[in-house]
Amino acid sequence: MTILRSPYPDVAIPDVSLSEFVMDKVAARGDHPTLIDGVSGAVTTAAELAARVHAGVAGLGELGVGPGDVVALMTPNHPSFVVAFHATIAAGAAVTPLNPVLTEEEIGRQLADCRAKVVLVDHASVEKARSAARHTGVAHVHVIDTDWPGPGATEERDWVALDPATAVAVLPYSSGTTGAPKGVLLTHRNLVANLAQFAPMWPYAEDDVVCAVLPFFHIYGMTVIMNMSLACGSTIVTLPRFSPVTYLEAVERYRVTRLHLAPPMVLQLVNLEEADRFDTSSIRWAVSGAAPLDVELARRFEARFGVRVVQGYGMTEASPGTHLIPEQEPDLPVGSVGRLMPMTEARLVPVGGPQTSGEPDRVERAADGVLEGEIWVRGPQVMAGYLDNPDATADALTGDGWLRTGDVAQVRDGVFFIVDRVKELIKYKGYQVAPAELEALLLTHPDVVDAAVIGVFDEAGGEAPKAFVVCVRPIDPDALMEWIAGRVAPYKRVRSVEFIDAIPKSPSGKILRRVLTAREPAR
Repeated sequence: MTILRSPYPDVAIPDVSLSEFVMDKVAARGDHPTLIDGVSGAVTTAAELAARVHAGVAGLGELGVGPGDVVALMTPNHPSFVVAFHATIAAGAAVTPLNPVLTEEEIGRQLADCRAKVVLVDHASVEKARSAARHTGVAHVHVIDTDWPGPGATEERDWVALDPATAVAVLPYSSGTTGAPKGVLLTHRNLVANLAQFAPMWPYAEDDVVCAVLPFFHIYGMTVIMNMSLACGSTIVTLPRFSPVTYLEAVERYRVTRLHLAPPMVLQLVNLEEADRFDTSSIRWAVSGAAPLDVELARRFEARFGVRVVQGYGMTEASPGTHLIPEQEPDLPVGSVGRLMPMTEARLVPVGGPQTSGEPDRVERAADGVLEGEIWVRGPQVMAGYLDNPDATADALTGDGWLRTGDVAQVRDGVFFIVDRVKELIKYKGYQVAPAELEALLLTHPDVVDAAVIGVFDEAGGEAPKAFVVCVRPIDPDALMEWIAGRVAPYKRVRSVEFIDAIPKSPSGKILRRVLTAREPAR
């Protein structure tokens, strides 16, 4: 087999917890402005953040939180999210992040699956959280205010000792390559390793200002924006939601140097007529992630703002980063996801096989030397597995540590391009939507006898769910979409419906999504 390796030298991965790796550096920075609430303008210094985290550990201890426990964290981006996150892992527990737009039923499923002990939530979502908690036996639902754990919290506690290699720090939920969301076991070592791997490629510094509007409850926002910025001493400006005007106002007011974007944000910024009235001269680096960025859109962004927007690649199961365009090589081809990060290996496997690492890859090599195949990755950032799901873990990980990504890549002179997808996931505005989850829901409708869901092009979201439905009697498509919308988070909603006589399937009963995709008009 051919194993592709990073051109970067190995990095040191300290044998410490994520709390020690990030917060010990924060505590040493004293009066440095570390967090700025982009709504109120309130500044939290490094020393204040460290003190609040220590007090938060004590507060969680009073709720009985300790090693082995799981704490659910459900708030938009705000300084208190950062405090609650690091207080939880410093207490020895794991954070399971939740998107506040999830329905009560979706929240309840995650709380029950991970056996959460406490839910930390903002005021806007507290009633939904309490209702979900009542049905799943969660012991405490605790509101975290803007100054949590509050001025009265004077007791401070140190970090709990743990084994970074085995202790789970974060338990995000991902659909992997297919199926319902599963708990991803990310250890302290996984996350510390990924932060160490980022450092030589994206050297953030104390004079950097990062605008954090991509959600911290998503692994991209959590690792790449929140924890990397904290570890490097950069200032983080938090915004709870994205609007192009509010975002550019923050860039101008706080002299933001680094933009973290997703393709729908890039599109809105490029199309904003009044963008030219904002002073964006402080920007020196822009990166788009969470979903593929159209090459032409990237060029339009550069023409509009005078800054090139580059891409990286990864997935929740890899903490998330595996590939980056490094700052040292900003002129790598537009549309590529760059090079392998330090201590990361890759294989390109023919689509459809092999399924074990002992088989030969037999990757196709074009006349120009380009390799193409499904990309498998291996490195210290790759997850320990899925929570209580050995079958899904075996489907995702080989016995010797290769993570099957479900994406098809080409490699040209060590530079990677993601060109197709084997996995069935739909990426709507960077969020994962599992077709199987929507199909299962559709089959509970009394008038639906069969259904299949695929992703179709959507200018605002990149791609969006479309349902193909077989019915026993005529149904109004808008009524069916409204029925679905009442049962899932907004980003999972079906955006179009087509009624057909039968769902195409293989002899084994597997939905032939490629047949449905072929029905769609070419872009």
